[in-house]
Amino acid sequence: MPDTDGPSTSDTSRSETGAEPSTSRNLPVPVSNGMRDHGEGVFSKWLRMLFGLRPSSTRADLKEVLEESTPADLGFSPEEGTMLKNILGLRERRIDDVMVPRADIIAVQQDIQLGELMKMFENAGHSRLVAYNDTLDDPVGMVHIRDLIAFMTAHAAVSPTTNARRKKPKPAGLDLAAIDLAMPLSEAKIVRPILFVPPSMPAIDLLAKMQATRIHLALVVDEYGGTDGIVSIEDIVELIVGDIEDEHDDEEAPDILQQADGSFVADARASLEDVIAAIGNGFDVGEALNEVDTLAGYLVSRVGRVPVRGELVPGPEGYEFEVLDADPRRVKKVKIHHGTSPRLEASQDLQTAPQAPSTSPAISAPPESDITKTTQQP
Repeated sequence: MPDTDGPSTSDTSRSETGAEPSTSRNLPVPVSNGMRDHGEGVFSKWLRMLFGLRPSSTRADLKEVLEESTPADLGFSPEEGTMLKNILGLRERRIDDVMVPRADIIAVQQDIQLGELMKMFENAGHSRLVAYNDTLDDPVGMVHIRDLIAFMTAHAAVSPTTNARRKKPKPAGLDLAAIDLAMPLSEAKIVRPILFVPPSMPAIDLLAKMQATRIHLALVVDEYGGTDGIVSIEDIVELIVGDIEDEHDDEEAPDILQQADGSFVADARASLEDVIAAIGNGFDVGEALNEVDTLAGYLVSRVGRVPVRGELVPGPEGYEFEVLDADPRRVKKVKIHHGTSPRLEASQDLQTAPQAPSTSPAISAPPESDITKTTQQP
């Protein structure tokens, strides 16, 4: 029977000279990963207790490697490197950083007629619309264009027997004239639930919640229950892969355009960083860059209210703003002039000029006796 235990110790340890091996040998002994990791863990814990050091994490190490190296050095393409950085930064992104603001939400009232709802979908270019009761602060859910089409198809369907008896059968067995376009949305029973999230919620948490609930639209509500904005799953995915444009997305004009006279016309929703990049570093907004995000927010911070159309607002040194379009709720379009216009200087001079003393003669009150005589006359 063969020896399955391998050669004996005496055979393997005998030296070439034939001498017996010594009782103590210095052979390499493999150390298991578990023992090594355990030893390093204890040592690291001892160092942290002694010096107050913090343990390093794989996440921090990976983030540091991505920041200090190029994607090619790590075997990634530039697109993969960008996505990895975006994924690691997703936990620090809040919902209010990605949401569509309330002023830009396209919503419908729950009693809107189905015919009008079809027009809203056509003009909005979205597949989901928020439905509300009286105001946007009283939402009831969302309506999906697929549910609307399914509802209309079901009500327009003609039975094959009835359709075969017609002199002119309906194409595809659908009689669109049978659909009541005046029916309110609330009666159609196609409003779906919607998520409600706080603005401080991390974007990664909302993405997980949307995956779990299969609801891909969320309203951002403040501490008082009012609607602040709206977020779709596409908005969160774009944080990772960049802007996603489909066949129905119109090519938007640049937010900031330079004019022939050297001025700039900008969408008020343009970020301050983009405005500085377009105009130059001479356009210095100071600490406002840390307090507001958009050009409209900067104008509101300058005057303490929403400027009206045609109003001139002083900007950074050497610049001024002219509000080209606005409504009571927001600023829409702004023109940025280099230099101060005479009109703005005149208005500032009027506000700061000291009031001259009045040169008109003082009108003294008549003596009390004269007043008495006058009142006593018939």
